[in-house]
Amino acid sequence: MEHYINLINQNMPQSLIEFMAYISTTPGHAILFLAMIVSFFIIRFVFKRPIRRFIEYKLYKKRRETVYRFLFFRLKNIIKPIRYLISLYILEESIYIFTNDSSVEFLFYFLFTVMIAWWVYEMIKFSLYASLSIRLEKQKRVRRELFNLFLNIALIMISIVVILIMLSKMGADLTGLITSLGIGGALIGLSAKDTLTNFFDSIRLVGENAFNLGDWIETKDIAGFVTEIGLAATRIRTFDNALVTIPNSKLAGDYIKNWSKRIIGRRIKFELKLKYTYDTREIDKVLFEIREMIEQHPDIVNDNKLKYLVQMKQTLKDGLFDAKDTLGVRSTLLVYLDNIDTYSMNILVYAFSLSVNWEEWLQVKQDVIKNIIHIIDESDLELAIPSKDIMLQNVDME
Repeated sequence: MEHYINLINQNMPQSLIEFMAYISTTPGHAILFLAMIVSFFIIRFVFKRPIRRFIEYKLYKKRRETVYRFLFFRLKNIIKPIRYLISLYILEESIYIFTNDSSVEFLFYFLFTVMIAWWVYEMIKFSLYASLSIRLEKQKRVRRELFNLFLNIALIMISIVVILIMLSKMGADLTGLITSLGIGGALIGLSAKDTLTNFFDSIRLVGENAFNLGDWIETKDIAGFVTEIGLAATRIRTFDNALVTIPNSKLAGDYIKNWSKRIIGRRIKFELKLKYTYDTREIDKVLFEIREMIEQHPDIVNDNKLKYLVQMKQTLKDGLFDAKDTLGVRSTLLVYLDNIDTYSMNILVYAFSLSVNWEEWLQVKQDVIKNIIHIIDESDLELAIPSKDIMLQNVDME
């Protein structure tokens, strides 16, 4: 740098050199500084426009491949730290024209370390999300919360590495520091016990596969859909559209009812109330017709519809585990005269829909009820309605 400054000063008029001396600089320093500033804006523009657009064009031509398509969308985030690194280097060289202060050197060392760590984090994020996209495209079973967990752990590890690098730069004895972490770690562990408990409980929840992102879960206090599984807490979107943050230690210590851990089968259960009758033949006929209607319904589960699915999905032997319990499959179908009530005879209708979607389940349930009403209407039986009979007795009056 000094060589270029001296070379410029040798070709400058003496009068200009004397004039620049009044502001404690030289023409070489000023010209080189302006050249650095101009280079800063040129490189910033080139990286932001022509280079990025050229790379995007090349990636767009290969967009049929998942990796290139995903890189196309993440390119801005990956290039940004590199652009900042180059800009920081030019800015550092510009400042070094006037000063070599050690505090300035330390500041730029810290900024360079942060920029490199940022780029590494963006590359890890790209790798994880690209892998996730490829698996989803191939319709493979994916646990998205694992990717978020790995990403959070990577962020923590990168932050620790940056802190250790900066401590080393400041002259700290890392060996002694790591040795002293035995006592310090115990103190930190006691003071941050809840945080550490939440962290390990988050790993336990993910490891046990208690729930996944998007699952509908229910605990003692709350029910809703899982939107995020963090290192310390889990976020749940409730049915009234509120976002609730629950510490992972609370979830790990409570029961979790997961309504999404089932392949098919959402329960349809209700009682059909009929007026009293002694005509058992008609009752048997109605029971048979209802059961036959439900068994033949295209959206109701029965054993024949499940046979192929269980065979395809089964990975555990029925001798040790019940495959239907493991897969979350239910096919029970019951239609029976179940109870004699105060004003009615009650028929129990019990079945499972093929779909676990709430709205589709409601449509199936509605169709079953309408079909049952039609069967009752075609029979000699009647639906019972709560009523009171008032008996009037004639009284002779004089």
